[in-house]
Amino acid sequence: MRLALLLSPLAAFAADGFTDTPILPGTQWHVHDPARPQPAKVAAGKAICQTTPAPSGAVVVFDGKSVDGWQPADGAKKPQLWELKDGTMIARGNDLRTKAAFGSGHYHVEWRIPAGRKVKGQSGGNSGVYLLSMYEIQVMEGFANSTYADGSAGAIYGQTPPALNACLPQGEWQSYDIIFTAPTFDASGNVVNKARITVVHNGVTIQDNIEILGPTVWRKLPAYKVHPEKLPLLLQFHGDPIEFRNIWVAETKASGK
Repeated sequence: MRLALLLSPLAAFAADGFTDTPILPGTQWHVHDPARPQPAKVAAGKAICQTTPAPSGAVVVFDGKSVDGWQPADGAKKPQLWELKDGTMIARGNDLRTKAAFGSGHYHVEWRIPAGRKVKGQSGGNSGVYLLSMYEIQVMEGFANSTYADGSAGAIYGQTPPALNACLPQGEWQSYDIIFTAPTFDASGNVVNKARITVVHNGVTIQDNIEILGPTVWRKLPAYKVHPEKLPLLLQFHGDPIEFRNIWVAETKASGK
């Protein structure tokens, strides 16, 4: 998740996290609370993290050969496409989003932290996968690094930590399989059904049909606003050269369509 460039001198910052932020509904924890329990580490199998071919009917949005299906995200100050090298996209310069829009479905993303990165807390190994360009699953170095729980790898950023820490070491490819159900709104723009998400990290279920509280924000409580049912997939540039490969989306088709 992107951090503000400047913090108020009065902000209650604790090691790696904050204690002056709002309490998340239904919990005792502040947003980005440094005291929130860390997810237990589990040994993820390396074999499961080998590249996973797209199933029939899926849209391959990055095949390692071209970035033509991507463009700099809106608002980029110096728009540029990410570096393409050895079948990977390397984050640089700005956030990147797909030209195509997607909604509910199965999102597969493979990523790795380059070997030898100096990482501390939220710095050095940070990116994010944004469904509909606004609901973030955190990408983070979590094998030999700790940070606030709702900002760790696989967290619904600023909301729900992963149930388990399935991270692999720097330099090794990791995978997210994300089952996402987009929110629905009534004619007046009120949310009828909140978004829900399941995340499988390196073969380990770390988010199991969890309700998303709202679009991702930093140090605040999220709030839904009406939006289209389909929007681009966005990958975050947080200042770190995180690498991505083999990204595909298998959308859920409504019954009868």
